[in-house]
Amino acid sequence: MPRTLTARAALVGCAVAAVAVLVTALVAIPLASRAVEARTRDSLAAEATVVATALRATPRPAGDKKLLDVLRERDISLFMVRRGVADQPGLPPAVVARAAAGQEFSGRGLVGGVPSLVEVRPINNNGNAVVLTHPRATGIWRDVGQNLWLALLAGLAAGVLAGVLLGSRLARPIRVAAAAARRLRGGERDVRVPVESPEEVESLAHALNGLSEALSTSEGRQRDFLLSVSHELRTPLTTIRGYAEALSDGVIDGDGAARAGRTVLAEAERLDRLVTDLLALARLDAVDFPLTPLPVDLTAMVAETANTWRPRCAAAGVSLVVEAPPFPVPAFTDPGRTRQILDGLLENALRIVPSGAPIVLATRPDAAGASLLEVRDGGPGFTDDDLRVVFERGALRQRYEGVRKGGSGLGLALVHGLVRRLGGHIEAGHAPEGGARFTIALPRQPYEALTLA
Repeated sequence: MPRTLTARAALVGCAVAAVAVLVTALVAIPLASRAVEARTRDSLAAEATVVATALRATPRPAGDKKLLDVLRERDISLFMVRRGVADQPGLPPAVVARAAAGQEFSGRGLVGGVPSLVEVRPINNNGNAVVLTHPRATGIWRDVGQNLWLALLAGLAAGVLAGVLLGSRLARPIRVAAAAARRLRGGERDVRVPVESPEEVESLAHALNGLSEALSTSEGRQRDFLLSVSHELRTPLTTIRGYAEALSDGVIDGDGAARAGRTVLAEAERLDRLVTDLLALARLDAVDFPLTPLPVDLTAMVAETANTWRPRCAAAGVSLVVEAPPFPVPAFTDPGRTRQILDGLLENALRIVPSGAPIVLATRPDAAGASLLEVRDGGPGFTDDDLRVVFERGALRQRYEGVRKGGSGLGLALVHGLVRRLGGHIEAGHAPEGGARFTIALPRQPYEALTLA
């Protein structure tokens, strides 16, 4: 089988041309044979009538040379029946009997073993008649078959030419797309494929152009993300290094050393959280990501989380409000990972909510069969454009860097990944308190773990 599209198209063109020629021959030859036979029969009938009329007027011997020459030129054989007896052998007995009976006859028969057309015309009532015969057009199949190879050769040549042209035309957009894909693989990101008809080629061009734009955007965000992470790592490292040098040089002692130790510890914890988030993000899509889903009461979890965060909120001048029903809200989830999600959302909210604004931690059952957790705040919130990229790593940090306080840009991406691995769904929106709202839907019943390709 040819490997190239052009060669395959040429092969298909040849096959189609050959089939077309053969089908045409199979249909045309019988039609042509019947048409030739009909014309021959009409001509033979007219000749028989003329000869019979002439013989009635002026009887001539059967061996009249002039008459025989004329008929022979037309491939017609002349038989005379006199008193019921044919002057030459070869006529079918049934034809002789009809001639002897003075009956006209038009039909077919074997004359001397050859399939022939037969015309009988009586001359008088004494059993005399003239019989003209003409071989049937049995050779037309042979004649057409001998010439069929010419038509087949012409059809095959046309098929090859059409196939090569069509294959070249069809393969050109594919070759262009393959070249563009190789350039993308080589690192180019400004690759664009011309959009041209037909519809399938247009779709391929749009897909490659979209891929190029997506790769460019993704790599740009990745670079920005790495820059932001580098900055997040460098800041606590600079603080730790500065205090470590001061301590080693003896510049800080006494109470200052204790304060320096607490600062170094806080920055080390900050580094630890950042590295932990990075590792968790890297492992989110791994098959062996640790999850232990169990039946959990979200009402109790919300109360426990609120008790833990209320002192921190109070220290920042933020009121923490709990909205939970007086009955358990069941969910089937990993309690540790669910608590990690709530802690991440609360920490993100506390970072940007101004003093005096509320943070709401809520849970409730959902009519659709899920159990909901919700974190709302009275902070600056998000625009509609922010909501489209809120869970992308580093997207909001890049957008609001230097405008408002933010973290590393990993927290919301990690929360989104954890919810997905828990078989749930998270949605960001606008809160009635004026800030951001994050609503998490978790399954109530055991779910099938997420299968990763």
